[in-house]
Amino acid sequence: MTATRLDLTKQFPELYSAGREPALLEVPESSFLMVDGHGDPNVSPAYAHAVEALYSVSYTLKFALKRGPHQLDHRVMPLEGLWWVPDTVRFSTTPKADWNWTMMIRQLDEVDQDLFAAAVRDVSSRKAVPAAPLLRLARFGDGLAAQVLHIGPYAAEGPTIQRLHAFISEHGYGLTGKHHEIYLGDPRRAAPERLRTILRQPVVRSG
Repeated sequence: MTATRLDLTKQFPELYSAGREPALLEVPESSFLMVDGHGDPNVSPAYAHAVEALYSVSYTLKFALKRGPHQLDHRVMPLEGLWWVPDTVRFSTTPKADWNWTMMIRQLDEVDQDLFAAAVRDVSSRKAVPAAPLLRLARFGDGLAAQVLHIGPYAAEGPTIQRLHAFISEHGYGLTGKHHEIYLGDPRRAAPERLRTILRQPVVRSG
């Protein structure tokens, strides 16, 4: 039997593409592998371990679903990050050492807690992945949010974030929840000026 091929970025294009001008959208809950941390992602060993664990377990789940009764062959989804500080408005100007983060990768709904636990055990039995035991499988959705596409280095996101926040205020909304980033480019392969990142901010109607 040939496995069914799935690509959630094509199935839900509104969630995995964005324009250069900010826009509003509704983001429903989905299933994610998630892991929490704190500190500058450029220098934190915990951040590197978190990303390694997310990809290792996600690829293990991919092959488990392809071999298993579901017969699903799916694309491993892009890395995503939730970032926050006590004052959301000052996020882009807060030192990175003070950032809190949750890194995550979306999963198919067919991934349940048993399959997830088996994948973590499998990964941990094959190699040392320090953050694998810290992963969790949970539901997450931004709800009503504004988003915009940032093209360029991650370190240059500040003006794009400020433009997104200005759009939110001009349309009668306030910031809520956590700053959300979806990494469409691979920093290991793409030049920094060509990186594409969706910047997303949950919003609430002011007043």
